[in-house]
Amino acid sequence: MSIVRRCLLGLLVAAVAAPASAEQAEINVAQQFGVAFLPLMLMERDKLVEKHAKAEGLSEVKVGWIKVAGPSVMNDGVISGALQFISVGAPSLATLWDKTRDNVQIKGMSALTTYPLYLNVRNPSVKSIRDFSDKDKIAVPSVKISTQAIMLQMAAAKEYGEQNYAHFDPWTVTLSHPDALLALTNNTAGVDAHFATSPFHEQEMKIPGIRTLTTNYEILGGPATALVIATSTRYREANPKSYKAFFDALKEAIDTINKDKRAAAKIYLEQAKDTKNSVDEIYAMISAADYAYTLVPQKVGKTAEFMYKIGSIKTRPASWKDLFFPEVHNLPGD
Repeated sequence: MSIVRRCLLGLLVAAVAAPASAEQAEINVAQQFGVAFLPLMLMERDKLVEKHAKAEGLSEVKVGWIKVAGPSVMNDGVISGALQFISVGAPSLATLWDKTRDNVQIKGMSALTTYPLYLNVRNPSVKSIRDFSDKDKIAVPSVKISTQAIMLQMAAAKEYGEQNYAHFDPWTVTLSHPDALLALTNNTAGVDAHFATSPFHEQEMKIPGIRTLTTNYEILGGPATALVIATSTRYREANPKSYKAFFDALKEAIDTINKDKRAAAKIYLEQAKDTKNSVDEIYAMISAADYAYTLVPQKVGKTAEFMYKIGSIKTRPASWKDLFFPEVHNLPGD
């Protein structure tokens, strides 16, 4: 056999023996703060992604869990490929979907949590959102792009007309929920309002004089997905087994929480190192009728439609399914 033929045979044998493509050995997941991220906390604690990766025949997979204050860092991370999965609000998903249609093509894997967002205020002069002025500062996770910021824009459009959707924007400031709680409590830097999530909302309600003006449910007209899990089409196509492992791990975590929410409340306190709330308080939050851990997207399409109307995104999705990968298309989303 000639040297050339032996080389060709060697290459053929190697090609048959080797996998068609090696999946990424490391998965980095970004999340924010609060009980809404409990499924991810459970996935981290019980190494559920690693468990399902093994079930898919993958070798050792390293999963990194990263805490961030708002969507800006996550958006940049998932576009660059530094992050594989991110947990963001519907507005961030719509923005990423629109922005990356010609490159990495980011979409939602599924919903994560459906729950109310509460616009809380301590200024006694502010009796409705119409009373906000340049004397007020409203804390949101990220100005202009976070779910809370978009909800304020939707509220402004209802109150003052669509062309005035940015009415409240000059009075918003970027703060993580823990920092916003402290700022509202201490009236730091003029912060007298906070568009809060649980458990920060419940802590704020214990402070005399603080009250809720409205919620995202009121603004959107019903229960709405607060958080989704998103990733890029590029990652999904290159890592189908890892993608499925993460999806299956998320589903298992949500099912586990929904089967025993009191046990889930204990897990949250342990994982979040939360010493301000009790098991009963967290259990009450996540057991409320308007709070749900679910894969089903709700009001995501309506949010994206509003963003298209005001020019925040350039492409109009035909339905909510355009924003999500096929694994959840059979669910009753909107």
